[in-house]
Amino acid sequence: MKTLDRPLDEDDRAFADFADIRDWSAIAGPNNDKSGPEVVRAIVQRVTSATDWQPWPLAAGEEIDPVLVSWGFTTKRGSTIIVFPGMAFADAKNSGWCAYGIEPGDIADAEAGLDAHWPDHLDLARKYFGEPDYIGDDSRPGFLDEWGPGAGSDKRHLAAWLLPGAHLRLFSTKPTTSPLTTAVGVNYAIYIN
Repeated sequence: MKTLDRPLDEDDRAFADFADIRDWSAIAGPNNDKSGPEVVRAIVQRVTSATDWQPWPLAAGEEIDPVLVSWGFTTKRGSTIIVFPGMAFADAKNSGWCAYGIEPGDIADAEAGLDAHWPDHLDLARKYFGEPDYIGDDSRPGFLDEWGPGAGSDKRHLAAWLLPGAHLRLFSTKPTTSPLTTAVGVNYAIYIN
């Protein structure tokens, strides 16, 4: 197993960007099976109307792929945020602790790494969103469905904050041997109502 342990700077900026949104319902869109240019243009319209985030530009002659259901935005803090009709997440690839190349004998070490680094992520989220409306881990009976049906599935830790028009979930992936989880870390996403 290999690990990376980086500062939480990218996550800090992304949480600040998320906290700037006073009502996520302005960004919500129809969460259905549609895709393509019309869906992407609608996302861009909603996000740019509600935020100062800049959509990724299309290159000259480039067209929106018919299978796309999301679009990326760059914030004034330099975060990259990917927005779907019902979800948004930060593409913070160089932030926080992660383990990868996990083999069956590494599960306990991966769990220990998550347990050691979870509090830092939780404290960072508290800085912007206050105390979570829910917090739990896989040691609790009923954890799988405690926050919502299946919300604890494949998670070692989970915290959630209710926001206007959305909720934020902060979570870590539960390492398992079957199927083998090859990488773990702490992640988060905004689930837009």
